[in-house]
Amino acid sequence: MKYGIDLTIHEEGLKHAVEVAKKRNIVIPTFKQMKDPETHTPAPVKEKLKKTGLWDVDSANLFRITWKNQPVKSGGLFGGVNYIELPSSLTGVDARIIALVGKWFPTGAHKVGATFGCLVPRLVTGQFDPLHQKAVWPSTGNYCRGGAYNAQLLGCESIAILPEGMSRERFEWLETVAGEIIATPGTESNVKEIFDKVWELRKTRDNIVVFNQFDEMGNHLWHYEVTGHAMEEVLREVMRPGDRYAGVAVTSGSAGTTACGDYLKEIFPGSKVAVGEALQCPTLLENGFGAHRIEGIGDKHVPWVHNVKNTDMVMAIDDDDSMGFIRLCNEPAGKKYLRSLGLTDEFIGLLPLMGISGAANVLMAVKMAKYYELTSKDIVLTVFTDSMEMYGSRLKEMEAEHGPYSDMDAAMDHARHVLGVRTDGLLELTYAGRRRVHNLKYYTWVEQQGKTSEELNAQWYDAGEYWGGIHAMADRIDERIEEFNRLTGLL
Repeated sequence: MKYGIDLTIHEEGLKHAVEVAKKRNIVIPTFKQMKDPETHTPAPVKEKLKKTGLWDVDSANLFRITWKNQPVKSGGLFGGVNYIELPSSLTGVDARIIALVGKWFPTGAHKVGATFGCLVPRLVTGQFDPLHQKAVWPSTGNYCRGGAYNAQLLGCESIAILPEGMSRERFEWLETVAGEIIATPGTESNVKEIFDKVWELRKTRDNIVVFNQFDEMGNHLWHYEVTGHAMEEVLREVMRPGDRYAGVAVTSGSAGTTACGDYLKEIFPGSKVAVGEALQCPTLLENGFGAHRIEGIGDKHVPWVHNVKNTDMVMAIDDDDSMGFIRLCNEPAGKKYLRSLGLTDEFIGLLPLMGISGAANVLMAVKMAKYYELTSKDIVLTVFTDSMEMYGSRLKEMEAEHGPYSDMDAAMDHARHVLGVRTDGLLELTYAGRRRVHNLKYYTWVEQQGKTSEELNAQWYDAGEYWGGIHAMADRIDERIEEFNRLTGLL
């Protein structure tokens, strides 16, 4: 295919990749195995996983790149999709809001799947040579964590790039897996500074391969194929007679997760895809700029992998709402208040599964429900990208800034930051509105990053063929993975 994911074989690199895999006993899972691990994971791998921690740097954990891990920190195998349904007493809307849970991926975030989708096609074709090259992971946080982790599992050296203002926990964890860490100026809003560092590395080092989540179509494909199928399974499980699937609402980090909406639209043609960003940096909404605190989403540009033509709505979430929401769900006084709403201790114990961007995703779903006047018959899907495991320091910072959290604070935060969320900062996109957002790609990707206007136009004017061609590549990649595993002789 002219565009998409290149599967051209590079014989020398493939030979080296097979050598590394043999030496380190690395077996690579297929998309089919990630979608249905219980059925398709080899028995020897399952036996190994029974003795392996979820975050252990062990190649067996490649088979835990799935939404279906048992929710335990060590020794778990596979079950159904991990998800949580949020009650109306918490969200303030009648619509059923259901979130897939990223906590039970290795590294505690689903970005480990996106990095797999980027690295593995190049590894099994020899386009990435693990003996002579290093994998560069430019990111606003979880993606470089997942990339460095997967690189370790796959026998590759890595360089992690992320803004210096990201949480302390991210850097401390990266130090355990990444060969090199580069901190760029700013926070999650400063994506261009990350891109500038990548160009600097390209000019000064001849042994790197850059896996940019914002333009690597493996990111889009992984979420289309794996997250999309997981969401379909959840819907089949929870839908009651007369229920309707309304749509999916997710913030745009790299926009990879939005691909699940492409998949679900093929099954539920009337469903919607809503894409969110921080109100403090409303790039999609009003071509704006700024800085914000919703860690895990990047902005000031439209990611190359975002199928804007399939996007129905853009909305902005105030980062004060996200931060107030996570404080409500994690402080002792907040938990006491939630009990007064009738929420059980069991459910309240699940709320730390929601990190900061997950809170923003839930608030997006609330906005969607209010805008479309959804009822208890309607279901909105979203994701908890990661959990509070990486944000304990943020809670301490808020306490230092605002003082101890009180019962009154909890009631106020729920009223203001959850129940009080309205449909401002929201735009339902017309054809022209979608085209406006799509055209913003030009300034980042064609002017700065070396893409072509021809491909930019193909994404829009030949959208069915362009995006459909990418979506059809999972089986071809699986064939290459199976051939790679055959060459190693480990199965």
